[in-house]
Amino acid sequence: MIEQPDFSQIERISSRRISKVPTAFHRYLFGDIDWNDRLIGIKGPKGSGKSTLICQHIKEQITDKSNALYISLDDLWFTTHDVRDLVEYHYTHGGKYLFLDEVHYFPLWQRLVKNIYDEYSDMKIVFSGSSMLKIDSGEADLSRRLQTYTLNGMSFREYLLYEGLYDTPPLSLDELLKNHIDIAMNITANIKVLQAFERYCMIGYYPFYKEIRKSFEQRLNSVVNQILESDYPTIENVTISTIRKTRKMLMLLAESVPQKVNMSQLFRELETDRNQGSKMLLVLQRSGLVNLLDDDAKSLNKMSKPQKIYLNNTNLMYALTTQINTGTLRETFFLNQTACSHEVCYPKQGDFLIDHKYLFEVGGKSKTFEQIKDIPNSYLAIDGIETGSKNRIPLWMFGLLY
Repeated sequence: MIEQPDFSQIERISSRRISKVPTAFHRYLFGDIDWNDRLIGIKGPKGSGKSTLICQHIKEQITDKSNALYISLDDLWFTTHDVRDLVEYHYTHGGKYLFLDEVHYFPLWQRLVKNIYDEYSDMKIVFSGSSMLKIDSGEADLSRRLQTYTLNGMSFREYLLYEGLYDTPPLSLDELLKNHIDIAMNITANIKVLQAFERYCMIGYYPFYKEIRKSFEQRLNSVVNQILESDYPTIENVTISTIRKTRKMLMLLAESVPQKVNMSQLFRELETDRNQGSKMLLVLQRSGLVNLLDDDAKSLNKMSKPQKIYLNNTNLMYALTTQINTGTLRETFFLNQTACSHEVCYPKQGDFLIDHKYLFEVGGKSKTFEQIKDIPNSYLAIDGIETGSKNRIPLWMFGLLY
């Protein structure tokens, strides 16, 4: 008779993680997920709070915790144990819910998830992993069964709530454009919003900042290293040389964005060809480290030349660059916050075109409409002001969209 592995250790880890997760603050995605679906995938940049979100759901919304198992597939336990044996044990002992975190660390993860889905037809499965995950019609097609969600880093609105400063629901873009004066007056009557905004730009995008305020930039650098050294090679078949070149690309871009990048020169500096260089750039985008801006947002899925390249968020600017350009900071924030739920393109005039309808220039207090005058639906996103007027809207308010 074959001796059954001891699963008590992994069950204790699961129970401890669920019992200790804080529940005072929920990310914006928590209430948007339909947890009744049989197969749910949650993608997002490392450090965005996917694990916390899953454990909060188990703790608050699953009555009988013994029916739920949370496991992280980057746990060393799985170097000597088969996850499929654990799933079988969980199911035969009454398991109804399975939560697979860091799923990209399991080779052929799509096949694993599909097999579990097919073999345990009355068990609900939630998995999470890197934003680099490719969920497509490959060998194990999950797309017909799967409901996918993406968790971005925290918005400025969420940061205000997380800090206990102000609680306001997300705004639609139309609502913001029409009512920004009244909304801004209500908020600024209660808090020093510009002070909070400056702090958010430095540390507020990743929820883990509260754990390590004094070493946040060091921790964020560690996250970047883990993305490039661990997540990247587990998802893509890449060499150490390619990883090094991708890291160098990120640092070169951090020092130069958001100028119109000379791609040929960049690839020469990296000693790589256009094909490999374009793939590396898309990896940086998919991993949540850079944002690519083109005159057609849909073309960014192809290996085309982007018009501009930005670091993904302002926290990365402080962590990866020694000198912060104020204009770059403003544009980085605007693109990061609006691109979460809108299509943002590079226009012929102005800085950003949203949903092929609204044109924006981003700047400081002295910014005028000179560059976009007489263009319908044109607006200024102005830094350093608490409240706006007419089509002049405070920059910080674009952090209220999700």
